[in-house]
Amino acid sequence: MTDTFSPRPRLGLFEAWGVELEYMLVSDQTLDVRPICDQLLSAEAGHVTADVHRGAIDWSNELVLHVVELKTAAPTPHLQGLAAAFTAEVRHINRLLQPLNARLMPSAMHPWMDPVREMRLWPHDCSVVYEAFNRIFDCRGHGWANLQSVHLNLPFRDDQEFARLHAAVRLVLPLLPAIAAASPLCDGKLSPHLDHRLHVYRSNSRRFPSITGRVIPEQAWSESEYQERILQPMYDDIAPHDPDEVLHDEYLNARGAIARFGRGSIEIRVIDIQECPAADLAVLQAAAALIRALVEEHWCSLAVQQSVPVEPLAELFNVAVTNAEETNLSHPVLLQVYGFPSEPITLRRLWNQIDNRLQPDMEPEVRAAFNHILEHGPLARRIRRRLPDPLTPEALRNVAAELCDCLDRGRQLE
Repeated sequence: MTDTFSPRPRLGLFEAWGVELEYMLVSDQTLDVRPICDQLLSAEAGHVTADVHRGAIDWSNELVLHVVELKTAAPTPHLQGLAAAFTAEVRHINRLLQPLNARLMPSAMHPWMDPVREMRLWPHDCSVVYEAFNRIFDCRGHGWANLQSVHLNLPFRDDQEFARLHAAVRLVLPLLPAIAAASPLCDGKLSPHLDHRLHVYRSNSRRFPSITGRVIPEQAWSESEYQERILQPMYDDIAPHDPDEVLHDEYLNARGAIARFGRGSIEIRVIDIQECPAADLAVLQAAAALIRALVEEHWCSLAVQQSVPVEPLAELFNVAVTNAEETNLSHPVLLQVYGFPSEPITLRRLWNQIDNRLQPDMEPEVRAAFNHILEHGPLARRIRRRLPDPLTPEALRNVAAELCDCLDRGRQLE
């Protein structure tokens, strides 16, 4: 329930970034999930803790014991250089896990985890919050216990900056599965959705639909509007089940991007974790460049951006969850806001054109990773190509093992 922005003097648009990467802990023999994050953090810190501070990158746990989160310790002025920093932490963690017969696994869902049987809540500090989530929502499901993501935090100083940033972020969310989908497997089977994590994410709070909405946030351009249209309906709906108001906080919001007014940031949550940090940073830098171009009104005015309702964005997002880069974009207003003529375009071609126009400033390793995604498709597409039809347990474990190797070696899946 944390992010990399904490109360401090407010930062303005694009003055800093916060990045969070989540990884699974698995057996180095069977690759089954291992609920030992507390042992990992204790091995580094020397005592039981939910947070380990290691200079520029911190480690932490949230909710379930088989996941560790790596995050920038403070807002950083540049995304460049983070791929190498995260890769170094991954390798250090894997060394600590060796005596525990475990290792890190990337990709956004464990391909055969049974969350009903295998989910274990973090039992230490913050357990009151996690127990409340589990009591109200039942976290023994893929939408809670089996999803690993990347979070990108972007700052805003005031309502005016929030309005510009929120308008741009809403428009970018539906495009992200095209380059970030990394969860084509669930329950040991191929999913019809290339981004199965987001498929289950859409319904993980179905008991209270106001909490997730349609994933794409509603049109809200100030803190008061956001409170009225998004936050207060959630708090009202959950109040009879949360009399002590344990979950009466901004982190209850499960939309694809959430505003944290207490910290002055918007947190993007719809990006699947990739197979290595260079690929993660490639996706983040591309997304950041597009958000900035929209904020700066490269192709259309702020008024046009703010006029786009939830419906066409949610429809595009839902198709992209299934088809990723092969999704067709034909909505005329959306074509306008992304700066394209009226003829339909696939999201793969859209991202290629955006990359050509904006040319994000990426270090060579990250640029090579993004070129690989543009040429060969998102990780989910490449995983699918590796698997036979019908799928066999041996082939599934071989791909999972290769993903673990990709993470440890800092390379992409071909």
